[in-house]
Amino acid sequence: MVEIVIVDRCEDRDQVFVIRGAVFVAEQDVPIEEERDARDRDAEHFLAKVDGVASGTCRLVVEGETALLGRLAVLKRARGTGLGAALVRAVEERARQRRLSSIELHAQTHARGFYERLGYTAFGEEFLDAGIPHLGMRKALT
Repeated sequence: MVEIVIVDRCEDRDQVFVIRGAVFVAEQDVPIEEERDARDRDAEHFLAKVDGVASGTCRLVVEGETALLGRLAVLKRARGTGLGAALVRAVEERARQRRLSSIELHAQTHARGFYERLGYTAFGEEFLDAGIPHLGMRKALT
């Protein structure tokens, strides 16, 4: 069973950073000082649990009328199960509740197809973030 919650408890917030550390820092060699940033304080953090076990996370930052989806991370054992797409849909639903007009994100270029299947469109030039190629992507919320 999959449960996605907006984090409001300290122990869930700790799990968010454990998952991000496992994916971004341990797997992708992102320096921890780049993985965490000032936006973490004001973001809404989402935690996905599979059969009660924390397995994925992402965050929502509001910038004007736009939702910024970021730090989407799913542990290896849960990849390919649809958990990442479920997290994206949860953020989209929350953004609609907050009456935001669109969602933007910075996708690692290898994940472009994943986001395109969810209705996102790439914009701008490819850029490096923490040494990893990224693309800006967006989706209108209707």
